[in-house]
Amino acid sequence: MFTAMIETLKKNPRKIVFTEGTDARILEATARLVEGGFLTPVLVGNVEAVKAAAAKGGFNIEGVEILDPATYEGMDEMVETMVALRKGKMSADECRAALSKGNYFGTMLVKQGKVDCLLGGATYSTADTVRPALQLVKTKPGAHLVSSCFIMVRGEEKLAMGDCAINISYEDTLDKDGNVVLSAAQKLAEVAIESAKTAKVFGIDPKVAMLSFSTNGSGKGGTVKLSHDATIIAKQMAPDLMIDGEMQFDAAVAPEVGQLKFPGSPVAGYANTFIFPCIEAGNIGYKIGQRLGGFEGYGPILQGLAAPINDLSRGCNAEEVYKMAIITAAMA
Repeated sequence: MFTAMIETLKKNPRKIVFTEGTDARILEATARLVEGGFLTPVLVGNVEAVKAAAAKGGFNIEGVEILDPATYEGMDEMVETMVALRKGKMSADECRAALSKGNYFGTMLVKQGKVDCLLGGATYSTADTVRPALQLVKTKPGAHLVSSCFIMVRGEEKLAMGDCAINISYEDTLDKDGNVVLSAAQKLAEVAIESAKTAKVFGIDPKVAMLSFSTNGSGKGGTVKLSHDATIIAKQMAPDLMIDGEMQFDAAVAPEVGQLKFPGSPVAGYANTFIFPCIEAGNIGYKIGQRLGGFEGYGPILQGLAAPINDLSRGCNAEEVYKMAIITAAMA
């Protein structure tokens, strides 16, 4: 999987910004990228502090561009752009203060097209990575929300799981008069379609299962109707996508169970892309896959943004940073 992505990046050069330039894990991954020569890293932080941290760890970052918000020549332009993007919600002084931090500064580099993508979260929380992205880069045309997907790898087997990190639950969005402008089912359907697109990036031919504790109407209550309705909407939105639901996990992955419980479904028993009805199920599900199933989990890969911006776990190691950098750049 990564060999194919690296070959793609060799043909399509990309520049990625790391928002935490002094972190040893970031520096180790940066050194590997420099050695590989297929992706150009940019580090955010005080130049001397970054170089000192690299020297301390024995990481060769010679030639890597290091940008310090405190001395950046284009800061005034950044502030002006951010004020316009925030549309009166933040003053110039507030924008300047925000841009002094690596997460906002790095995100603005993406917005201005100075880099192609961003990877953060080694020390920042998920919220601190996603918030600047929503405020500055924003969602891509046609997208109504940001979601996430994990790619699960075990040998040659690859699966996709969404959303396991961003959307806690799905609720109707109402206007000021109480009318539904975007239903919960529409949101979940969008997550399914975006997760299928992400799956394709990783060479997965998506067969999407909308998961539940019910299969094809066998149960009621909870999130059953949400998953059922989202399936119908997703089929309307993406008629060429192989998707079905609602279904239980065993019906999604075991042909003998799937075809018994959901006869005639092209997905039941053969699913490789799984859409959970809430973050609790998704987060538990992918971690079970990691700890008991022996899968490596890559993500969360953020979906719905106008540019590739991804979040690391604060417990990540340098290997995960390196691989997530390749994944992020491959999506640019």
